[in-house]
Amino acid sequence: MRDVLLGRQSDYLDLDFVLPQGAVETAKAIARRCKAGFVLLDAERQIARVVFPQGTADFAAQVGPTLEADLRRRDFTINAIAYNPHTDQLFDPLQGYADLQQHRIRMVSPENLEEDPLRLLRAYRQAAQLGFSLEPQTQSVIRQLAPLLSRIAAERIQSELNYLLNNSNGTVWLITAWKDGLLQDWLPSATGQSLSLLAAIDQAAVVLKEVWPEFAAELLERIRNSPKAQRTESSGPGIRTLADTAITGTTRNWLTLAKLSSLLPPDLAEAEAQLRRLKYSRNEVQAIHTILKYLPQLCTLDKRSPVNLASSAPEPVDLERSLRQQCLFFQAVGPTFPAVAVMAIAAGVTLESISPFLQRFLTPDDPVAHPTPLVSGQDVMALLKLPPGPRIGQLLAEIQLARAEGKVTNRQEALQLAAQLATLDVF
Repeated sequence: MRDVLLGRQSDYLDLDFVLPQGAVETAKAIARRCKAGFVLLDAERQIARVVFPQGTADFAAQVGPTLEADLRRRDFTINAIAYNPHTDQLFDPLQGYADLQQHRIRMVSPENLEEDPLRLLRAYRQAAQLGFSLEPQTQSVIRQLAPLLSRIAAERIQSELNYLLNNSNGTVWLITAWKDGLLQDWLPSATGQSLSLLAAIDQAAVVLKEVWPEFAAELLERIRNSPKAQRTESSGPGIRTLADTAITGTTRNWLTLAKLSSLLPPDLAEAEAQLRRLKYSRNEVQAIHTILKYLPQLCTLDKRSPVNLASSAPEPVDLERSLRQQCLFFQAVGPTFPAVAVMAIAAGVTLESISPFLQRFLTPDDPVAHPTPLVSGQDVMALLKLPPGPRIGQLLAEIQLARAEGKVTNRQEALQLAAQLATLDVF
């Protein structure tokens, strides 16, 4: 009802229904009938979600004997407006419509926020989504209750963080949330400096959109092998239960991961521990590990870049002068390069310094950034009569490097090089 009153339109619909009884059963029946996804959000409170390709529909049992009693249990007044389709009337006992007109998020009561502390962080997410402000008393109460966020399930925290990281207005509200004490438990390494880097990443993305629009588009590409929905589980005949990533309506892209990386410590083991606690996927953890590990190498392009070195970062290399080092760098970062690049620009690396690397990445047949193999592992094993193992991979990597340096240009030369390297027994 809130979005309808605001005149907001979206390709992804988010509908809420309050039923006096049978909310979960109704949601299950609709999911069966429409062959849609079903999520039991809260068994105790009888809240369920039906997930369609173009949106979600939440069904909740009415709390209390009347609709007004139910609305008084809500988080914010703008979410406590009901519409009766039978009488075509609004029911607004808490003056939520006035807050909508003032573009203001106001709590229903401190007790309601305390009952479900995720609502504390949700206030900042909704402010970012709607372009609203927080009513001062509400913000004051949120600051007081901020320690309660440690009680919330990690998946729910991650969902709100992802919204803020994906939203164009999210950065200012992430900074505000940090200042108000909401991130200290879940992102304890975030500092004023890292929040400044977060804002700088947004600015770098804007510059790239103006100067390198093709590369900016790569930043917004959805992360490969990061499915929108995790494995489904049976919840009865014809019913599917979808994981939280499908519920949120958000997808991860390289800009999102770059921003998340800026809030993590440079120590890779510690950064991974924080990500795993927040229940990020294995693919996302591995990607951020790569981003943090190899960002310092790209930052060597400009000595003014003040980025902190990861504790287990590779030794500084001369990427500008060494073609071999460039090959090794691109092999290591792979598809994470857009995130590494935007973070490097945010950290102070100039566009002039990094432009040759952006051009390499955007050139599909570039032999440094996107080498195509001249020979396969089977070719090398057959020629040298070697068994499968790490040595084969090392030989293939050397062949790729030699090709980028112009030392080999065809299959025959590649096999000759493999034979020479095997004879030298350099591995």
